[in-house]
Formats: sequence, C-alpha cells, structure tokens
Amino acid sequence: MATRTDAPTRREQILREAARLFAERGFHGVGVDEIGAAVGISGPGLYRHFAGKEAMLAELLVGISEQLLTGAKRRLAEADGAGGPGGAGGVERSDGAGGASAGRDAEAVLDSLIEGHIDFALDDRPLITLHDRELDRLRDSDRKLVRQLQRQYVELWVSVLREVHPGLTEPTARSAVHSVFGLLNSTPHLGRPGPLPGRAATAELLHRMARGAFGAAASAG
Repeated sequence: MATRTDAPTRREQILREAARLFAERGFHGVGVDEIGAAVGISGPGLYRHFAGKEAMLAELLVGISEQLLTGAKRRLAEADGAGGPGGAGGVERSDGAGGASAGRDAEAVLDSLIEGHIDFALDDRPLITLHDRELDRLRDSDRKLVRQLQRQYVELWVSVLREVHPGLTEPTARSAVHSVFGLLNSTPHLGRPGPLPGRAATAELLHRMARGAFGAAASAG
C-alpha cells in the first residue's frame, strides 16, 4: 500500500485500482472486466490473482487493518529500543499489547502514531471509503478479523495516550482516540483520489488538530 517505495507488483496494482473503482462507484457498480482494464489485463486474467471481487475487497480491508496495526507496533518497538539503557531488552512493559514502557518518550510515540495514521489517511483515501461503505459485504470471518485488528490498534493508541495524559480514564481515552480517528479519516472529503496539492500543509494541520483534540479531552477529563 502507501508504505511501499518500490514498484508495485501486478497484484498490488489490481488492488489499488479495485479500491479506487469500488470507492468511486460502489462494490456492485464495478465489474471484474473494468478492474482488469484499469491495469491492462483481461477480466478473466484477474482470476489468476484473485478468486473474485469479494476476495479483492477482503484483502483490501483486512490488509490495511493489518498494516496499520503492524506499523503502530513497529513504532512502539522502535521507541522502546531507543528508550533507556540496554535498548528493548531493558524495557519493562505493563502488558503485552503496547502498555506503558519505562524510558520511552510517550509524547514522541504519540506524535509518531499520529504521523503514521495521517500517512494512511492521505495516501489511501479510497480504503477509508471502502471501510465505511462496504465492510458489511465481507464474509463473517473476514469482518470479525477486521474488527479484531481494529480493536488492537485502538487499544495501542489508548495505552500511549494515557502515558501522555495520565489523568485520562480508559473510557475517556478510548473515546478520544475514536474521535481523532474520525477527524483523520475525513480525508476522502478532500477531493478525488490521487495526490493532494499541499499535502505537507494538510498533514501538519491534521497533526495539530489531533494533538489539540487529545489535549482538550485531557483538560475536560
């Protein structure tokens, strides 16, 4: 997805075009032939890569959920490795899912999490639209997996946010995280999919708004 810097594989090209078309026209408004044409192959040729549109949708929504969680865990691991003597081996966790760790800079970790989510929100806007509109089209097992991955992602943010603002209760922190996700995930309303003019300025604005929302939640709590 957006984190790759090398040339996309044919499978990735198919997924990217499928996401764009599904977001623009709706899942049922797009045929396999149209997705194939967008990447320069025949519709039947897509079946060498995917069993059908449902498989593409599942890989898109499960895949981005996994990517967000994996990226967030990596950011925490990097912070833990940089914090305190002895690197990651010397860090004490309060739990196994990204809980408070001695020595890491919680403010910097929160900023890093926000930056990572903003990258997703600006670079993969069609996936936000797909999640909002088409999640219920997934089969039960895939939908449950998406929800499970999302819960883990939220709880990781909640843990870091409460390090930054210890006065926040867990329910209030969770509500604040969901609210900030709603703010950041509003990017599909910025225009058609594709590169955004003034991307850096938009990212900076979103970051300030996210930190402001968290600060307001802490002040109100």
